[in-house]
Amino acid sequence: MVSASVKDVAALARVSVGTVSNVLNRPEKVSTDVMARVQAAIDQLGFVRNDAARQLRAGMSHSIGLVVLDAANPFFTDLARGAEDRAATEHFTVLVGNSNEDAEREAAYLDLFEQQRVRGVLLSPVGNVIPRLEQLRRRGIPTVLVDRQTDNLSFSSVAVDDLAGGEMAVAHLLSLGRRRIAFVGGPASIRQVTDRLSGARKAIQAPANATLEVVETDSLTVLSGRAAGEAIRHRPAAERPDAIFAANDLLAVGVLQGLMLMGGVQVPKEIALIGYDDIEFAAAAVVPLSSIRQPSALIGSTALELLLQEANSETGFEPTQVVFPPQLVVRASTLS
Repeated sequence: MVSASVKDVAALARVSVGTVSNVLNRPEKVSTDVMARVQAAIDQLGFVRNDAARQLRAGMSHSIGLVVLDAANPFFTDLARGAEDRAATEHFTVLVGNSNEDAEREAAYLDLFEQQRVRGVLLSPVGNVIPRLEQLRRRGIPTVLVDRQTDNLSFSSVAVDDLAGGEMAVAHLLSLGRRRIAFVGGPASIRQVTDRLSGARKAIQAPANATLEVVETDSLTVLSGRAAGEAIRHRPAAERPDAIFAANDLLAVGVLQGLMLMGGVQVPKEIALIGYDDIEFAAAAVVPLSSIRQPSALIGSTALELLLQEANSETGFEPTQVVFPPQLVVRASTLS
């Protein structure tokens, strides 16, 4: 079925196309009688205005693109909500894409947002996308990196200090007397994972008798965590770690499930467990999870604010790197 056009509305209402445009955009210029005739024609034809096309012709959209690593992770849901709330105050909408930790999907969303000429992009990147973001900037589309610190200071970014967060998590485990620590996380292509691991390694250097084992996963999901937990549960007791730091809370929930299946390993008596993000599921787990808290909604709203500042700047915009401190939240999974 072919959609009705402005010309169709004008013909049925017996007015010019310009008059229909006035009804849609400047109704104060149109008489009550003409307004009623045009509105009746719109209703009869089922006409829907194409704001996207109008914005493309104007060279500016009132949409902002957001690409997250994993839409199933409540951390990114909260981050998106923070961005949406701030965008709404300026009458912008946020279009959310899920890269699912896949560089090709990430590139496809960036291509789509470029074609739609969004006002700007918020991106939690999979890998090195700086050359692609520079291309977007040349097209007049600024980008702010979220949940990711960057060494390239030509782009604004908003994140939590993941090095400090990783160090804080393992320092907490060491303070409990745990010495055989395992880090569960991956893939290593995700900067947040490598930063949290680097922080863990920094903490492990202090006690001479402490060790850090890396159990790499192919994703940051509950299923990957469960597989890692089951593998650790199947080891002889003497070969298991006595504490685990999971790179995010979804992994930690999965690890908890894998360890405790069939009455297996007791958490925290045998293995203490801490995650990262402090999503709502962490507190609601069978054994409430200790975690490193990130201010997810604040990250989203701050990133949106920086993006609008750059998009609206008529002179040289100075990129800003905002780094929030992490916070340790202690619950039953690390308390003996």
